[in-house]
Amino acid sequence: MKLLMQRVKRASVTVEGSITGQIGQGLLVFVGIAASDTIREIEWMCGKITKLRIFNDDDGKMNCSVSDVQGGILLVSQFTLYADAQKGLRPSYINAAAPEIAQPLYDKMLDYLRQTSGLTVEAGIFGAMMDVELINDGPVTIWLEREAEPKITQ
Repeated sequence: MKLLMQRVKRASVTVEGSITGQIGQGLLVFVGIAASDTIREIEWMCGKITKLRIFNDDDGKMNCSVSDVQGGILLVSQFTLYADAQKGLRPSYINAAAPEIAQPLYDKMLDYLRQTSGLTVEAGIFGAMMDVELINDGPVTIWLEREAEPKITQ
């Protein structure tokens, strides 16, 4: 799984002229899912999203999490995080999960964040052409990557 997290003053997603998700201060999180990802990666990544200390405290130091500042989370699916452009001029997306695998995992991630974070969690629409607007705060942009844990076989 790959995440691109941006600390924002505000962000929104619009699909076909309608806003599908918007937040004030918080995190805009683009999510790329691999076919090998499982609930383990979702839980680990959600822990990072909610607990990573990238918001300023009263002294201007990055000591607070999105949970500490009661910010929002805007989750946007983005298979292009798995683009491989090392060969040629047209990126390959072979490492991204197919939609029938990625969408249920994306939905689980949304549900998990909503059930465990206590924060406002908004979203884009999986697979839709989305317009994303944001005011990046800082800018602070964090790249997180976690490979699926190997399955134990006996």
